[in-house]
Amino acid sequence: MVARADFEHSDGADGAEVRFTGRLTLARLGDVPARLDALGPIGTLDLSALERIDTVGAWIVTRTAKEHGSKVVGASEEAQRLLEALASDKSEYRVHRDRRPGWARMLEQVGHASVAIWHELLGIVGFFGAMIVALGIQIRARRRLRWNAVVTRFQTVGVDALPIIGLMSFLIGIVIAQQGAVQLEQFGLEVFTINLVGRASIRELGLLMTAIMVAGRSGSAFAAQIGTMKLTEEIDAMRTIGVSPMEAIVLPRVAASTITMPLLGFYASLCAIAGGGAFVWIGLDIPPLTYIQRLREIIPMTDFYIMLIKAPVFGILIGVTGCYEGMQVRQNAEEVGQRTTSAVVAAIFLVIVLDAMFAVFFSSLGWN
Repeated sequence: MVARADFEHSDGADGAEVRFTGRLTLARLGDVPARLDALGPIGTLDLSALERIDTVGAWIVTRTAKEHGSKVVGASEEAQRLLEALASDKSEYRVHRDRRPGWARMLEQVGHASVAIWHELLGIVGFFGAMIVALGIQIRARRRLRWNAVVTRFQTVGVDALPIIGLMSFLIGIVIAQQGAVQLEQFGLEVFTINLVGRASIRELGLLMTAIMVAGRSGSAFAAQIGTMKLTEEIDAMRTIGVSPMEAIVLPRVAASTITMPLLGFYASLCAIAGGGAFVWIGLDIPPLTYIQRLREIIPMTDFYIMLIKAPVFGILIGVTGCYEGMQVRQNAEEVGQRTTSAVVAAIFLVIVLDAMFAVFFSSLGWN
């Protein structure tokens, strides 16, 4: 059995006389440094009984000798070389790194996160530019878009998402109607709940919640699929045989999300209106025909136009972000998971930011 590092000590005229035994190495060090510190003044360090010593052990001997002015005896030729090398080293060593103030560490983390977000945004913009170039080359070369791949993505992005988006939007419509009715009831204006549900669903919430749901479902799927293809070198194989990954992989996915987003947004808005109508009928005793008639009066066509303008932009953003993150996978399967998470977070963040910018822009045009 390999002997652990240990020492014996006895009282001497100039302090404790310490005699090391076993292997004074990093792997066998144990609690020797703490016990040495607890001895008090040390006059002699005897290394004659050591089986082996490494740089860490020699550093402990050198540090103890400097702190107590101890004399080192019994060192072997190997130990003497290590001790001489460390004795000539003037570097300052710290067992624990200096702890900086909390505000400094917080600012550092904020700075690192800001730089990472900026680089991510530049990468997405650059990837979008590369996709536009690939689309231009495809059009100029008169190569057909891979409609089979696009239609396949219609199934995953659009048709498979209908149940969850419909249910979510229906319930959101109920919540909006219920919360609005509670507040408006104080003023006897429950009928304006219809205005709240109709305009919020068509103009903002229907499309916004749909974009968030599509980013979570399809954006993550794009990143995971392309990331796995990167790991299995399928994308490299496509380049080798002369097939552009942009044309074969990225463009069909972005086209599918761009085309289906307006349809899904309109479907979600109708479901939210239906949910609000169900609550208004049951909770406020307003008949469905009155509800529909009121919606026709208060929803302007500009709200519908705004939804149709924003929906393709959100679709492009979600598709590009998911494909970009998938293309960044380099090392292992763990990075596929990290990039998939980044695709969802980045897409949702950018969708919300763009939605706020659209709201300010359309308000400035008088589309209220």
